[in-house]
Amino acid sequence: MSGSTLPGTGEDEGPERVVLHVDMDCFYASCERLTEPRLHGEPVIVGMGYEEGETIGAVATASYEAREFGVDSAQPISQAVDRLPPVERPDLGTDGDVRGHYRPVDMEFYQSIAAQVKEILHDCADTVREVSIDEAYLDVSDRTSWEELEEPSTASGAADRRTLAEGLGRHIKERIDREVGVPASVGVAPNMATAKVASDHDKPNGLTVVTPGRVAEFLAPLPVEEIHGVGPVRAGELREMGIETAGELAAEDSGRLRDRFGERGWELYARASGDDDRAVTPRGRAKSLSRESSFSEATNDAEAKREKIRHLAAAVADRARSKDVLYRTIGIKAVTTPYEVNTRAESLSGPVDDPELVEEVARSLLEEFEEESVRKLGVRVSKLSFGAAEQASLDGFESAVEAVNATPTAEDEGAKRTDESDGATSTSDERSGQFSLTEFDG
Repeated sequence: MSGSTLPGTGEDEGPERVVLHVDMDCFYASCERLTEPRLHGEPVIVGMGYEEGETIGAVATASYEAREFGVDSAQPISQAVDRLPPVERPDLGTDGDVRGHYRPVDMEFYQSIAAQVKEILHDCADTVREVSIDEAYLDVSDRTSWEELEEPSTASGAADRRTLAEGLGRHIKERIDREVGVPASVGVAPNMATAKVASDHDKPNGLTVVTPGRVAEFLAPLPVEEIHGVGPVRAGELREMGIETAGELAAEDSGRLRDRFGERGWELYARASGDDDRAVTPRGRAKSLSRESSFSEATNDAEAKREKIRHLAAAVADRARSKDVLYRTIGIKAVTTPYEVNTRAESLSGPVDDPELVEEVARSLLEEFEEESVRKLGVRVSKLSFGAAEQASLDGFESAVEAVNATPTAEDEGAKRTDESDGATSTSDERSGQFSLTEFDG
């Protein structure tokens, strides 16, 4: 997808960089809510160590509802769970004596959801720096700008103005919500440090835009600990110096800060002033390329599923060709009701660039789900080779399609994830080669 097709995209590059920081809100808890919709609005803790026989553990994620009871990340799990009100768990045969909604960490499942989010980010930006499973920076300077557009008049008669950069940030947020189903907070700013502060400014599910001329004004009233790079210890040290806010930090003598904190003092001074010239640099290359699309409602219509697979396969193959990438594995994802994530893949004997083969293999893999009620479909290519000088010949790959149609043996059955509360499952099947939604680290 070219940048010009995205909402909030201008043709002229603006005078300032446009950087987005995307931060998934209470990510592990949000993932659990995909398989258990009844957890929406409820206090949820995800962690380790509360299982039978375990005596040591900590909170990995606490939903905002859980935080209202004094629960926070890294808190001892037994203490955290005890702070939550009791809930009924008929699925466990209990009648209210279980404390809170506790779920053990399921990293494989969370990585599969993160991969979907990151595919959207890579689709919407030419440069992406993935910081963690739930956080990334995007440089979208070539996709949009700080140019302002006038929106239609509001009920009061006043016309709203917004930047093209805001439109792109909103588009990315809405795509994540619509296609993946988890909330994200997005900060839009002219540099990385300010974008990070902006994404934290209106959590959860927020969008904060800081235009180039408003950076110092935005940062000035914030407590020093909200400046990127200032932790609790450093904030305490700054307060000992009489510095409470980012504005006061920016007004401080930079030499005094350097004497106290070394080169780090200069860095803090610069960030509080809104100065950050770091470039958004990727961490390695993507291990796969994919496209996914949801139906408006779960469907059993075989022709509708085949048509969607056809479009997705064409989009994935086109993206691979635009990046000069060859691939050795072709696969699909089918999300069946209520939220069972199934993956199927076929590995070839060598790297190829062949849109027709992508569609043919994907449609063959889809046959397994012809009778299933499907909510979402996806097509993925992996085992990538970058910058190939020549395209591989398709000769000899007819056998790949034949292999797809072979009857799987018992050994072909993939690992299954089952959530004990509602029986939702996630299944992965690799008949040959490797394919999974967790194949994403750059």
